[in-house]
Amino acid sequence: MLQTVALASLLAWASGIRLYLVIFAVGLGGHYGFIELPAGLRVLQHPWVIGAAGVLLVMEFLVDKVPGIDSVWDVFHTLIRIPAGALLAAGATGDTLSALTVAAGMLGGTITAGTHITKAGGRAVINASPEPFSNWAASFTEDATVLAGIWLAFQYPVVFLAALAVFAALAIWLLPKLWRGFAAMLRRLQAAL
Repeated sequence: MLQTVALASLLAWASGIRLYLVIFAVGLGGHYGFIELPAGLRVLQHPWVIGAAGVLLVMEFLVDKVPGIDSVWDVFHTLIRIPAGALLAAGATGDTLSALTVAAGMLGGTITAGTHITKAGGRAVINASPEPFSNWAASFTEDATVLAGIWLAFQYPVVFLAALAVFAALAIWLLPKLWRGFAAMLRRLQAAL
C-alpha cells in the first residue's frame, strides 16, 4: 500500500513539472523490468507510449530552456498536465473504477495542479530576468529533481513521501509570494503599454 501511495504521489507531483519525462522514465523502467507497474499503468510500458513520450520529452526539454517560450508552453500544458497527473495517480491504484481510484485521481489532480502552478509561477518570475542562465539553471534543476524523485519513490517511498510533504508546505508558503510577484509584473507591463 505504501508503494502504491508513493507511486501515485510521484506520478501526480512529477506530472506537474515534467509530464513527458515521468511517463517516459516510468514506462521505460516498466518495459525493461526495472520496476513493476500496477495493472492500471502497464500501458505506459508499451513502445508506442514510450516513443510518443520520448518525442514530447525532447520537445519539452528544448522549449523549456528558452525564456518566455517556456512560460507559453506551461500555460498550454495547464490543460494537459493536471488531467494527466490525475489519471496517472488513479491508474497507480488499479485498472478498475473504485472509490480508491476516484480518490487517488482527485488527490493526484490536486497535487499536480499545485506543483504545476508553483513551477509555472516560479518560471514566470525567473523569466523577468534579462539573462538566460537562471532559466537554464531552473530548467535543469527541474529535470534532475524529477529523475531523483522517481528514483526515491521506488527505492525509499517513505523518504519520498516526507520530501513531498516538505515540498507541499513550501509550495503553500511560496504560492502567495509568486502570485504577488506575477501581479506586480503584470501591472508594470500594463503601465509600460
